[in-house]
Amino acid sequence: MRLPKCRLVQLVIAYFIVSTTAVRADQSLTDLSITDWHVHVAGLGYGDSGNFINKEMRENFRFRFFLKWMDVTEQELQQHGDQIVVKKLNDKIEASRYIDQAIILALDGVIDPDTKQLDKNKTQFYVDNQFVAEQTARYPKLFFGASVNPERENSLALLEQLHAQGAVLIKWIPSIMHFDPANKKYAAFYQKMAELDLILLSHTGMEKSFPDANDELADPRRLELALNNGVTVIAAHIATTGKSAGQDNFERIMPMFAEYPNLYADISSLTQINKLGYLAKAMKQPGLRERMIYGTDWPLQYFPLVSPWYHWQHISFREAWRLRKTKNEWDKDVELKQAFGIGHDVFSRQLGRLK
Repeated sequence: MRLPKCRLVQLVIAYFIVSTTAVRADQSLTDLSITDWHVHVAGLGYGDSGNFINKEMRENFRFRFFLKWMDVTEQELQQHGDQIVVKKLNDKIEASRYIDQAIILALDGVIDPDTKQLDKNKTQFYVDNQFVAEQTARYPKLFFGASVNPERENSLALLEQLHAQGAVLIKWIPSIMHFDPANKKYAAFYQKMAELDLILLSHTGMEKSFPDANDELADPRRLELALNNGVTVIAAHIATTGKSAGQDNFERIMPMFAEYPNLYADISSLTQINKLGYLAKAMKQPGLRERMIYGTDWPLQYFPLVSPWYHWQHISFREAWRLRKTKNEWDKDVELKQAFGIGHDVFSRQLGRLK
């Protein structure tokens, strides 16, 4: 039976009104203490920061996007120093309804095997530990996430020093730092981390943010040596995307959660367009929710990388319509992940020195 045109128009209008009626965010989220465990900063060395981005990375198309997403220009960095990146980041967190604190990540680089010194030509992206330690000390809501390549000759002494400066974790991206986490010579490094209760936050899965990456080094199974030596490990991005030894990395990491009670995974980047479907898939994995840690992978939260409209198969049209109006990117990330079913337990989970 064909409906009269006027009736069809009425139904379409009614559907649109119902679909776009504002869906309220979960107000109880504001009662939680939410930490973003995965926040990047960067710089070009201005203000004696010690940071740098190498020539290859600066000439890559990604560079201008990173500046835009961090809400800075090269002129601002020259005028105010790299410190302006942290100030602007802190201002956004202060304006967030949900985020109470964030761990700001340093990032070590490639260590020359002969000199044991930082290889600035091969290091694409370097964020100095002292810069992050000093800047996070200025802002009560920011915590120090350090980074040490275990190839450094003084790596154990560095762990002691950074721990004394308040570091809550060690951050790695092995695929661009060019070392193998499974190398048995790092056993003493892991034992020192465990002794100091320093968490390891390590990238797992394919790396697409940098032009030069060896994805073999981000195989989640390469973290077993750290786990066996008592380190609490957070596998960043739950090893989404890519394969290792012919096996999908996400499938490869799943049995490890049953094998290692000290293994966790952050849910940062899982709403990006290159990882569509992974968060919904992760939510269906038995027992995984109890190991999830909240994170964003800031500043990689902006369109075209992330949009609620990409997830119409997993969240309602009404949720997507509401989220488009959320201005604060941290709040939008929290509400988008809450729409997927991420619960208060994940948002409020704390580990190590933050317990």
